[in-house]
Amino acid sequence: MGKRHEAIGIKQEIRLEWMQKAANLLLAGLNAQTIRKELHEFLADRKGSGSEGKRSGLTRTFVVNNLMNIWITPAPELIPFRDAALALLHDLPAPQTSKQPGTPSMSLAIHWGMISAAYPFWFNVARQAGRLLALQDQVTQAQIINRLKEQYGDRQTVSRYARFVIRSFIAWSVLKDSKARGCYEKAAVSSIADTDVAILLIESALHADPKAKSSLAELLHNPGLFPFQLPIITGDFIARQNHRIEVFRYGLDEELLQLHTESIPSRK
Repeated sequence: MGKRHEAIGIKQEIRLEWMQKAANLLLAGLNAQTIRKELHEFLADRKGSGSEGKRSGLTRTFVVNNLMNIWITPAPELIPFRDAALALLHDLPAPQTSKQPGTPSMSLAIHWGMISAAYPFWFNVARQAGRLLALQDQVTQAQIINRLKEQYGDRQTVSRYARFVIRSFIAWSVLKDSKARGCYEKAAVSSIADTDVAILLIESALHADPKAKSSLAELLHNPGLFPFQLPIITGDFIARQNHRIEVFRYGLDEELLQLHTESIPSRK
């Protein structure tokens, strides 16, 4: 298991527009030092709740570090994945033309893939929420945290940081607050028609998995991707479109997807 999979890492709420800001700065060709400075200035009076107000240098640094680790200076094994995500983001239609009624936000899916790969804790919070929401209409914060403690141990940091991730889900509009405090409902699912974006989400799930492999059937219905409905695609098609993923057949008609060796972090 690599460092990404062991770490919790997300110490503040992460808003989608902050992710987009970081990506835009990278697309503009700015270097890492300049981007870090720009993000500090951008977040100086923006709080995780979405309100304006002065925030401490420490909490701002937490968020800037997260954004840098996701988009600007990711782990070495994630750089080819990041570059592919950035190219997809660059090619999206302008916001004023893409936000048509009923059209899902492809940018949200791309950012979801990036943060899931960089911080598997995010993906694991989503996985627990998605599993519970597949069985019931609502999920509580306590249910999600209890399941996370089975994986990460009964640490206070698990409870605290999981709350930041859950509030981020609400800010990203993939979960909704219910009438009961600490209880949430799933928002409308986005159907991903763009196969390149769908494959990126599948690859992100592989990066979030310490084994870096899974069956195609499990990936297409992975609860960590609960905000999205992925199209039915074959392993052969994925392998032709994405050279970072290998496909193996087993059983009668099962397909196993695995990241190429260079995409798998060292287990030293």
